[in-house]
Amino acid sequence: MKGLLFERSIKLLRIKVALISLGCAKNTVDSENMLGILKREHFQVTGEATEADVIIVNTCGFISAAKEESIDTILEMARLKTQGRCKKLVVAGCLVQKYREDLLREIPEIDAVLGTGDIGSVAETVRQSMQGSRVVNVRPPGQEDFTGIIPRFRTTSVPTAYLKIAEGCDHRCSYCTIPEMRGPYRSRPAEALLGEAASLIADGAKELVVVAQDTTLYGLDRYQKKKLPFLLEELAQLEGLQWIRLLYMYPEHINQEMIQVVAEEPRICKYLDIPLQHASNVILRRMNRRQNKEEILKLVTGLRESIPDITLRTTFIVGFPGETEEHFQELLGFVEEAQFDWVGVFKYSREEGTPAARMRGQVPEEVKEERFHRVMLLQREISRKRNLLWLNRIIPVMAEGYSTEHPGMLVGRAERHAPEIDGVVRFTGKQVLPGELVMVRITGVDYYDLVGEIVA
Repeated sequence: MKGLLFERSIKLLRIKVALISLGCAKNTVDSENMLGILKREHFQVTGEATEADVIIVNTCGFISAAKEESIDTILEMARLKTQGRCKKLVVAGCLVQKYREDLLREIPEIDAVLGTGDIGSVAETVRQSMQGSRVVNVRPPGQEDFTGIIPRFRTTSVPTAYLKIAEGCDHRCSYCTIPEMRGPYRSRPAEALLGEAASLIADGAKELVVVAQDTTLYGLDRYQKKKLPFLLEELAQLEGLQWIRLLYMYPEHINQEMIQVVAEEPRICKYLDIPLQHASNVILRRMNRRQNKEEILKLVTGLRESIPDITLRTTFIVGFPGETEEHFQELLGFVEEAQFDWVGVFKYSREEGTPAARMRGQVPEEVKEERFHRVMLLQREISRKRNLLWLNRIIPVMAEGYSTEHPGMLVGRAERHAPEIDGVVRFTGKQVLPGELVMVRITGVDYYDLVGEIVA
């Protein structure tokens, strides 16, 4: 009997697992946590799905395009399974949390599903599926334990790591299903975050990108006080860390204490990502957003007065139910007036079960598409104009390696560039290591990127 158990254990230890991560940076952290747990449990991790015994797809279910990408990826991996290229297919994440029954019914190749609050059981889920069971591990979100340090196996580039400080969301935007898929807002303990951050730095991270559904709300549920400024000050004391970057900041929670910490702490990038979603007060009310256009403009003005070189990024939704041409023109005027450095634009996605899905005045897809392009064309010119402000200046750049698109040139990011979503700095000069900070004179710009040369 002991011999059979030992033989089975050896076979399980040889299992190769590949994980495909879709969606946002917060999902990336979940994927890295799952890989970290699998590594801790002695599974082998491979970056090639065709080499794996088990393929895990960590899905996104935020909008229609993300759901389509998730379904297409699952079906592609299911074909590998039917061809005998892998033994088991596990599907995890937001799509599972909302549509697990549909997935299991419509895609019989799926061997296991794992909800957003169940990533801690990924190793056991894989083991059970390998033993022949069809596994369903999907609890209501919000029941997982956040008190300790969760293992991580980093998949991001060497200099950068994401630090997810909270899970879930307490906002009730009328278009969004995140609270349903991720549960209520739960802050992680500061001591666990500081321990995880120290581990990421020891693993080579020079930049920590702080993420949550709303980073500004951090601590209110756990400490009865918003504690993001405190957490940032503690993170800034960690040796070896160069930059701290903030994403997903709700405008109504950005107070003077927060602004002061960003302004005064040299390791915090002078960069804030503040999703606004619209500028028409009529549409903002229909979205169940809490701030109006006048308050937002006051915030933008105050940030630029307090932090003169600050880079501001935001996102907007076009084609929301009831959005008329007049409302859209108001949005365009706001984009022109506010002069954001970076803007992301989403076409409204009608999500089942949301209040917005039941609203009158649904906007035709062709109108959404046309409005999307109009905002992007306007913002392209604004982004170039904002880039011109950096011409002939010498700025620190975090090197990432050689450019794949411009042979012979190095590529990196300045404080004004978040990884993957903004522009980059292309530059020439001596060979540098990824994560190294170098001083670069900016000699040229285009719509999104800066061009320069290392100065001695």
